[in-house]
Amino acid sequence: MNKPTVAIVGRPNVGKSTLFNRIIGGRPAIVSDRPGTTRDRHFGDAEWQGRQFWLIDTGGLVPESDDSMDRAIRQQVEFALAESDVVIFVVDGRDGLNPVDQAIAERLRKARRPVVLAVNKLDDLERSTAQHEFHQLGFGDPMGVSAAIGKGSGDLLDAVVEHLPDHDPAEEQSTLRVAVVGRPNAGKSSLVNRLLGEERHVVAPEAGTTRDAVDSLLRYRGKNLKFVDTAGLRRRAKVEDDLEFYSTLRTERAMERSEVCVLVVDATLGMHNQDLRIATQAWDQGCALIVVVNKWDLVEEKDTNTARQGQDELIDKAPFLGYVPFVYVSALTGQRVRRILDLILEVAEGREQRVPTAEVNRVLTSLLERNAPPQKPGEEVKLLYASQIAVAPPTIAIVSNRPDDVPESYQRYLAHGFREAWPFSGSPLRLKFTARGVKR
Repeated sequence: MNKPTVAIVGRPNVGKSTLFNRIIGGRPAIVSDRPGTTRDRHFGDAEWQGRQFWLIDTGGLVPESDDSMDRAIRQQVEFALAESDVVIFVVDGRDGLNPVDQAIAERLRKARRPVVLAVNKLDDLERSTAQHEFHQLGFGDPMGVSAAIGKGSGDLLDAVVEHLPDHDPAEEQSTLRVAVVGRPNAGKSSLVNRLLGEERHVVAPEAGTTRDAVDSLLRYRGKNLKFVDTAGLRRRAKVEDDLEFYSTLRTERAMERSEVCVLVVDATLGMHNQDLRIATQAWDQGCALIVVVNKWDLVEEKDTNTARQGQDELIDKAPFLGYVPFVYVSALTGQRVRRILDLILEVAEGREQRVPTAEVNRVLTSLLERNAPPQKPGEEVKLLYASQIAVAPPTIAIVSNRPDDVPESYQRYLAHGFREAWPFSGSPLRLKFTARGVKR
């Protein structure tokens, strides 16, 4: 991606995510008074004075801590710094200069990136002098801000834009959004890390390590893929912690914004009802879908029919899965992981497939000759003609003299027949029955 990148860094609980949300203009990052809420890098599109850039929200940096999570967060911040063109270093104006701030400043000097120092939580900015203490960090004039109420954010962004490298928006290409979803601890982050070829997300053995929806970028076969590694979805009744509840909402929003959903299932546990609910939710929202059965290397008793038998059982429960590609992988060893990227492009293409009207009517005529619609007492049900009226997902409108009298069983027959002609691999297919002369 050619847009410049700005990373927000600082010690825990100085208001990095609040500032991220203020700049983005919404609430894409979870904000909480609890230190350590942001663990991974969080990407977002930002714009100021006509300049577009990626904004990265990072976890709280504790340079000298031996805690395993702090070490993992440090690694993520290192990646963010390596990717960034400009750094916003956030400190807490209420607390004053902290030894951890000084340690972070030393690390930033080694990164050799332009640094804009933001002294946050100065709600009474006009009369505050707290920002002057931070001159000794050596990053020029500190910029006083209050991310919570927006004071000083414009001046801060002016300073950031001055440091951005030149960028030509015409060079930007369309991006395919891919949500990686599934129950907690199914291996979603490990899978994305393997695809990206780096430890981009915090991976730990405890469930729930990923709390927010996190974007990662990859270019593959000439396409820009944006992966959103989401927090694990559980049934709402089990989502008791307020932070996990908001994580669940963010995951669902990520699915709504994505063209492709990759459902990751733990092979050692099998596909549970919650997995089916997630798959159904993605399908109903019009996303293309892939089912990735992870940890396949840990399944000891398997033969050439094990996967097929498992798929058949699932298709019995949810027939739409018969149109969805399954792939059996190991994020740990990399087994068949690259196949996921090919399938993402395949199902995205199926979701955008458009069929000429003449072809649609040829197949409709053949289906009607093979099996006419069931008839109810009264006027005969006739299907007159059809055409594809939309893509993403593909939608076929069928004109009938009695559209409300076409049974669901016959609708399924038609959908299956259309898919025999054009698979629309991994994508929902919607049929819309209308009366003659009615706008579609």
